[in-house]
Amino acid sequence: MAMGSLSDDDDFNPEINTTPLVDVMLVLLIIFIMTIPVMNHAVKLDLPRAASQPDDVKPETINLSIAADGKVFWNNEELDESQLANRIADAAKVTPQPELHLRADRTTQYEKVAQVMSAAQAGGLTKMGFVTEVPK
Repeated sequence: MAMGSLSDDDDFNPEINTTPLVDVMLVLLIIFIMTIPVMNHAVKLDLPRAASQPDDVKPETINLSIAADGKVFWNNEELDESQLANRIADAAKVTPQPELHLRADRTTQYEKVAQVMSAAQAGGLTKMGFVTEVPK
């Protein structure tokens, strides 16, 4: 009688060999028994205590808008290129450094947006974000 035959006369009784499973479980048990004392080991220290207040100084926000015709507005005040460079240089010196929120009209040429971004970077401003409208 062969083990793999499927005839009606045979009583085929397949069994799962659990020996490898038991071996793996015993190895894992030994590993956990060895590592648990290492994880619970702690050094008792008398650490110094200090009380401090969080610094909640919010940086100023500068709204820099670019119209479709290329005009630049600093907090709703129109500027030319030299005034823009001066304002950016002054804002970069303030601590904490203000955040520049850049708004551009939908039909504004990308070249003008890139020029303003380049002027902000050259002036020393590091925090810049783009403001967009949520579609309705």
